[in-house]
Amino acid sequence: MPTERFTFPGHSGDKLAARLDLPDGPHLATAVFAHCFTCGKDITAARRIAARLSGMGIAVLRFDFTGLGHSGGEFENTTFSSNIADLEAAAEALSQRGMAPSLLIGHSLGGAAVLSAGHRIEGIRAIATIGAPFHPGHVTANFRSDIDRIQTDGVAEVNLGGRPFRIGRDFVQDVETHDLEDGIAALRTALLVLHGPLDAIVGIDNAAQIFAAARHPKSFVTLDDADHLLSRAEDAEYVAEVIAAWAGRYLDLRPPAPPPGVPEGIVRVTEADASGFLQDIQGGPYHHILADEPITYGGTNRGLSPYGLLSAGLGACTSMTIRMYARRKGWPLDGVSVEVAHNKSHAQDAATGSQERVDRFTRTVHLTGALSDDQRQRLLEIADKCPVHRTMENASVIETTLAPADPA
Repeated sequence: MPTERFTFPGHSGDKLAARLDLPDGPHLATAVFAHCFTCGKDITAARRIAARLSGMGIAVLRFDFTGLGHSGGEFENTTFSSNIADLEAAAEALSQRGMAPSLLIGHSLGGAAVLSAGHRIEGIRAIATIGAPFHPGHVTANFRSDIDRIQTDGVAEVNLGGRPFRIGRDFVQDVETHDLEDGIAALRTALLVLHGPLDAIVGIDNAAQIFAAARHPKSFVTLDDADHLLSRAEDAEYVAEVIAAWAGRYLDLRPPAPPPGVPEGIVRVTEADASGFLQDIQGGPYHHILADEPITYGGTNRGLSPYGLLSAGLGACTSMTIRMYARRKGWPLDGVSVEVAHNKSHAQDAATGSQERVDRFTRTVHLTGALSDDQRQRLLEIADKCPVHRTMENASVIETTLAPADPA
């Protein structure tokens, strides 16, 4: 996934630091990710969601709000309203590059921000929130014991998650008086609400209130036992997968024509787990699967193995070819299923005369319907005519090149 460092002026003119995660292939749409309170653009959830969306052709801009991470400005001078203005500035910066966003994603307080800004940013077609509060003032529960000191002194240093932050009086007053209900009701976009019932930071009742205030189309997905920050890799990946599948229904993801000589386009395989073997496979914007190895071979068994995928391709092509032939003949074929087993056998067992081992794929074809014996036998013969069968039996040419190194 190519990532471009990106800066743009925030609400007060300070430079905001961002990463623009770009698709390896055609750019079909753009999203903006708004992070949680005092978090940053590089949290695990943001990175995983950006990686999944970029795999389906959606570029993702994730940025640090004013005064956080690598962005300029003073956090103590920011408010919830300034966060919304930063979000709008991010959308404007993308528009100036010809990449106007159509999808907004917000995590926690960032979710509240996208709900407030969604109806004010032209071109937004879908919004997804993760663990978002219905009342932005909910965030003050994280420093409730410091509020009197903030109100008295105008600004005070508080401890959040083991880190010191200076929070100003304007932030407290703004966030406690901001009402999301009107902004949610004004949305003319599809809305996806993701929330965990065991979220100890922002309770699940917030999701119910957001959902009730929104117009259709709207969807709710429970995150089961996920924590607020989606700190477990499997939870962040699940959220990324759900958002990617859901967004494809509402965004205009029209891939360009495939390159000459490659009628089915490019299949992209990206490593998803450097400590194991999990692979993320994307075939255009609509088709996504995982490949892995069994646990006994050091994998996590979350997808078919490479040989399993090869067997699946052979079985699918066999079934399609049989169906196509029976349909053309008008034969009473009610159903087809194909079992494929893979093993390595000595070549002499395969009658090649060689002592080397060769791959043996064994197919068992199941046909249902009022077929005659001759028809069944003919359909078995047709199985050997499937294109994948022919490709696997014939010699193939595989050319491998090294892509240029990504710029530092």
